[in-house]
Amino acid sequence: MTLALRLGLIDNPRTRPIIEGKVTAKDIDVTVATGDPGEIFGRQLRDDEFDVSEMSMSTLMMMIARGDDRFIGLPIFTTRRFFHTHIMVRRDAKIETPADLKGKRVGVREFQQTAALWIRGALHSEFGVSPADMEFWMERMPEHSHGGAIGFTSPPDVVIHQIPKETNIGDMMIAGTLDACLFYFPNRNSINRSIANLEDHPEIKPLFPDSVAEGIRYYRKTGIYPINHGVVIKRNVAERHPWAIARLLEVFNEANAAADRARMEHIAYHLETGLLPPEYRKPLSTPLVSYGIEANRKTLEMAARYSHDQGLTSRIVGIDEIFDPNCLGS
Repeated sequence: MTLALRLGLIDNPRTRPIIEGKVTAKDIDVTVATGDPGEIFGRQLRDDEFDVSEMSMSTLMMMIARGDDRFIGLPIFTTRRFFHTHIMVRRDAKIETPADLKGKRVGVREFQQTAALWIRGALHSEFGVSPADMEFWMERMPEHSHGGAIGFTSPPDVVIHQIPKETNIGDMMIAGTLDACLFYFPNRNSINRSIANLEDHPEIKPLFPDSVAEGIRYYRKTGIYPINHGVVIKRNVAERHPWAIARLLEVFNEANAAADRARMEHIAYHLETGLLPPEYRKPLSTPLVSYGIEANRKTLEMAARYSHDQGLTSRIVGIDEIFDPNCLGS
């Protein structure tokens, strides 16, 4: 008997083989809906729309700490990035180093989002700038935010203002009513409003002029490659069909492998044409994105500590609380 599952995914190289039907799960018939992360997460949090979906790791930990057990995590991590290297600042705000963010007005799409969690964690642990040192302005309105869907309230020592509906982070950065913003990207939709291109704006600059160098420094020091999105399955689906967990892990791992094969093909093109020197072959051939708990335990445990340190969770959420028990040895 075939199990029909509805999936909510964000289109990227590691999910595209599933979205396009190029990899399939035995005995599972999937229907896939795609969208912006904010939209997919919101639809799942508010309406339980999908049997399986990508999910903000920060939000998932907050739900678990609050006793909301609708979803069970699967150790599938589809996006990663050195988020703090993407902070943008106004040139006239006198922000030359991370320490200069103290006392500044900082835009954030959503305070609890995982990218913001990692940025605040890096600012505090690496540069001594705590969340309480900044004044946050949040773009998403409560009725559309992930925080609104799970009852988020501001940590007591942090100032978070609501950006009015008639404006947004991009426009406020250009106008000078914000000094900086965390992980900005323009894509207006039902929950995000910014569309201005800040990267090419003459009044805006990256906090880290060489973001690649800062990412390398951070990785060499910490060994952390921050995880953004995880994957969840509805608890009632997992309990009725426990066998589906292994099948889903297989299909996501197969999609991940397909993405790596495509990456290797592009590397081969560059090597064969001389656009990359031969000594790049080995480091570029090393897979960096792997699924499973043990390969990612250090990163997951740091995210859980950051969540507690920043007042998002009342306690440090244990790894064994997040993921399906059958995945704990993975």
